[in-house]
Amino acid sequence: MTGSPSSAGVSTALFTDRYELTMAAAGLADGTAARQCVFEVFARRLPDGRRYGVVAGTGRLLESIQRFRFGREELDALADVVDGDTLDWLADYRFSGDVDGYPEGELYFPGSPILTVSGTFADAVLLETLALSILNHDSAVAAAAARMVTAAAGRPIIEMGSRRTHEAAAVAAARAAYLAGFAATSNLESERRHAIPTAGTAAHAWVLLHDDELAAFTSQVKALGPDTTLLVDTYDIRHGVELAVEAAGTGLGAIRIDSGDLGELARQAREQLDALGATETRIVLSGDLDEYAIASLRAEPVDSYGVGTSVVTGSGAPTASMVYKLVEVDGRPVAKRSASKESLGGRKSAVRRYKPTGTAIEEVVHPVRHTPEIGPHDRVVPVPLMRGGELVPGLPTLEQAREHLRAALVSVPWEGLKLSRGEPALPTVFEGI
Repeated sequence: MTGSPSSAGVSTALFTDRYELTMAAAGLADGTAARQCVFEVFARRLPDGRRYGVVAGTGRLLESIQRFRFGREELDALADVVDGDTLDWLADYRFSGDVDGYPEGELYFPGSPILTVSGTFADAVLLETLALSILNHDSAVAAAAARMVTAAAGRPIIEMGSRRTHEAAAVAAARAAYLAGFAATSNLESERRHAIPTAGTAAHAWVLLHDDELAAFTSQVKALGPDTTLLVDTYDIRHGVELAVEAAGTGLGAIRIDSGDLGELARQAREQLDALGATETRIVLSGDLDEYAIASLRAEPVDSYGVGTSVVTGSGAPTASMVYKLVEVDGRPVAKRSASKESLGGRKSAVRRYKPTGTAIEEVVHPVRHTPEIGPHDRVVPVPLMRGGELVPGLPTLEQAREHLRAALVSVPWEGLKLSRGEPALPTVFEGI
């Protein structure tokens, strides 16, 4: 048992649950570990009130699978968990199966085969927790963010929720929000890791640090230039707006309002800025915003939004409730028949049907061996992601996934973009199952 370090950075092998290793160990002992299996990731339902889901985190997952290797430190940590033969097997483990799935930035619906993992039982069972932890988190954030982008109706949104979540989750959330259409993030690690634009200037502490508000604004403008954003609600907002223009001149870039009746305050601030000659100064609103609050501000003179807690927590739906289920063993469909957690056996694919106008009309889920008729405007949704444990060339970049989602949302029937409760934007039809 040698145990080599992971080939591309820190190992992800222990980002898993113990029972996956005990199943692998038992399978190695009785010979079932080598049986060819297919696992699928899907969601039985959408979160309450949601009309669609957004696939996010696929790129992170594929990169993490490549780092799912057991080096010396990982093996030492497992010495009391599994037997010596299993440790020897883990020392040489490298996922060598296939992965297919919905491309990142794709919409999904109840029963959609979001990810399909094919390989030996031992190969594939080890990836359950890794796949679900990434996809459930990132997809939940992306779905919430997409609803906010729709509500904003073209006005840019900055993701600023790092202080409201785990430090690692903050980076993943910034990526998922950007994929969903947010313009920027306040999180610097996400810029380094994912090349996401960042934004941010000063908090209330900066104003409180100075002896008076004008001194704080003047210092910020001197350091960052007049195009900066000044936070004007530390004391009296109306006086703050007046001092902001005094400090920066009529070329002030923006003011930010973070509390109070945001709609009314935005109207008052716009009138005041215009009267002071700062007609091009933008108004940024933040402070416990979610998709509903953003929608309620659509008619107000707002130029952009800052969203924190609600987006990094999925705006009330912090998980996408995806599951990872065994659906095929040695080519034979298998399925769980529990009344409350029923699954459909056999490897599946999906076709999305469209009108000639480009509007999507339904999701057809079917066994891979029984492909339905595909019309001239229809599209097979899953794509190859890994073959033999290697990434398929030409996988979409984050920017391409962002554009894919934008186009997918355009194809949704208008009623499917409503924030109110209702049926999924597209019905899922199970054909031949």
